[in-house]
Amino acid sequence: MVNAFQTDYLKALNDRQREAVEHREGPLLVIAGAGSGKTRTLTYRVAHLVEQQISPRSILLLTFTRKAAAEMLNRASKLLDDRCGQISGGTFHGFSNLLIKKYAKQLNMGPCFSILDRADTHHLISMAKKGLGGIKEIRAFPKSRTLAQVFSMAANKERTIEEIIEENFGHLALFTQDVRAIFDEYTRHKARHHFLDYDDLLLYAKRLLSEHEDIRERVSATYRYIMVDEYQDTNRIQAELLYLLAETHHNIMAVGDDAQSIYAFRGADIQNILEFPRRFGNTRIIRLEENYRSVQPILTITNAILEKAEERYPKRLFTRKTQGKIPCLIRAEDENTQSRFVVEKVFALQQDGVSLDQIAILFRSSFHSFDLEIELKRKGIPFVKVGGFQFAESAHIKDFLAHLKVMTNPYDRLSWLRILMLLERVGPKTAEKIFDALVAQDAGLSGFFSLKRSAFSFTNLRSLQELFKCLQADNLKPVEMGEHVARYYLPLLRENYEDHPKRAKELEQVLVILDRYASLENFLSDMALEPPNTSAGSVFHLPEAGDKRLTLSTIHSAKGLEWHSVFIICALEGRFPSYQSALQPHAFEEELRLMYVAATRAKENLFFVYPQDVFDRSSGMVLNRPSPFLREIPKEMLKKQVARTRAGVTGSRRLGMGRFHNRRF
Repeated sequence: MVNAFQTDYLKALNDRQREAVEHREGPLLVIAGAGSGKTRTLTYRVAHLVEQQISPRSILLLTFTRKAAAEMLNRASKLLDDRCGQISGGTFHGFSNLLIKKYAKQLNMGPCFSILDRADTHHLISMAKKGLGGIKEIRAFPKSRTLAQVFSMAANKERTIEEIIEENFGHLALFTQDVRAIFDEYTRHKARHHFLDYDDLLLYAKRLLSEHEDIRERVSATYRYIMVDEYQDTNRIQAELLYLLAETHHNIMAVGDDAQSIYAFRGADIQNILEFPRRFGNTRIIRLEENYRSVQPILTITNAILEKAEERYPKRLFTRKTQGKIPCLIRAEDENTQSRFVVEKVFALQQDGVSLDQIAILFRSSFHSFDLEIELKRKGIPFVKVGGFQFAESAHIKDFLAHLKVMTNPYDRLSWLRILMLLERVGPKTAEKIFDALVAQDAGLSGFFSLKRSAFSFTNLRSLQELFKCLQADNLKPVEMGEHVARYYLPLLRENYEDHPKRAKELEQVLVILDRYASLENFLSDMALEPPNTSAGSVFHLPEAGDKRLTLSTIHSAKGLEWHSVFIICALEGRFPSYQSALQPHAFEEELRLMYVAATRAKENLFFVYPQDVFDRSSGMVLNRPSPFLREIPKEMLKKQVARTRAGVTGSRRLGMGRFHNRRF
């Protein structure tokens, strides 16, 4: 009797998917293009192997989340029967933990080792830092959280601490020797107390299989059929683990998409998927190119983007949805025009019946959406933002704004205390005394200038007094005041935050927003009432909006998701890619793949938008060209337009959104 599953899966899969499902022996690399049904393919292969009388206990499914593995095995069980539930499925780290527990003796470890969670890791690093008396506790020294990032990246990339600091944390170069000393002490602490951190799980599992041939052969013989999802996201250690696990049989199926390898900052190495056929001889390669998500005009543009990649597996996505709108490249006059265009287009899509939760605005870096967030809130469009950081509550933003707030309210106690405690040797009590003395003068900001220096001789108030004298100059525009504050604050930023280059870039974006205001009071009011907020999961609600919200997301956070209509904003050379990435071939290639990932999130409508006139303060350059990933795409694939407001509308932000005139260019 023919099993129902045998009949169903033949109908449910396309030819390439079915080839992958029916593959039995030897290495198989499945290059699964975006939206091509890779999860279905993996699920059906799990069920098919069990149906072919392969013991479920000899099958190993490795994914990047336990949830993904559980869902695949649950679906496989529904396709076939409960035998699929006996398959070993989970993450690399979970599997490594089981191996280490089973063979702890061979690693000279006790059976009762403890795994450090993130908080424990930070605490132990702090202990290691304190244990080294030669390290001075200065404000600019990297905090435990940053040190943990350095240590983790070194482990995942199998690089030295010195190499990681030089390549990824250049602003910490001054502390390289101290960071190395802390790392060594942290490693000793772990060994002494039988601790393993998250990265140690992979390192110890690899060491176990590398150094003990008998165990390697035993484990390899146990798991005779190995499948791994999202192979392009594996790091060097994970790839090595797979080579060791499949050593005796080479029955390994790796599923991934080199074009979606975008996590190098986490240690992912695209060379793993590119070198797979070399590491496993006689590898069979199957390409899943039929897309079930997007209309053909969107796939045509994504294929064109991908053709610019130097290192890749050739593939061309196609779909049976041959009709659809041609994607658009919109040039806006400036960043606010970009924001206002997006807002108006969102309203138009709603009128066409597209719900807010089916629209997404994607961006390369979190600060790219600050201006748009203000416009969305002003127009009452509810949204959720995913990825990035807490902008409105970030310490450096609050520091910056505090200096401007006292210009409009010289008796703002909270702002004064915040400003004063940035000064060396000024704590809460001293700050209170200085503020009380200022109030006693009863002369507004001028009272700060007349404070007797002898009363606070141990503090350096001169530079702060000089700043406020500059800010009181006649006819200063709000943005010019902001620039004065930024010049004063940047040395303090470098002293207080080890990630100061990133924070400085975010301050630049605040200056861009400030540049549109003629009134400092209006700017501060908007920042208080409608601040850009980039915390993951933060939501701006309207009572009548229900659960229908627009999605704002970094592209990294959007991977694996899809929407009816997608806007990719700041598609601007110098922003996407950044100038720093453009100078590094590997980084430039990853930025290109990031653009591909963003574009393949769209099902029906795709808009690339870039502002034409953006001054980049860090480089001193005006950015005005579209992303190089889009410039040479033929006009029949990409409709080019200009968005500008009517004359007079952009003169005041209070006049509303205005209407946009589109024309081709």
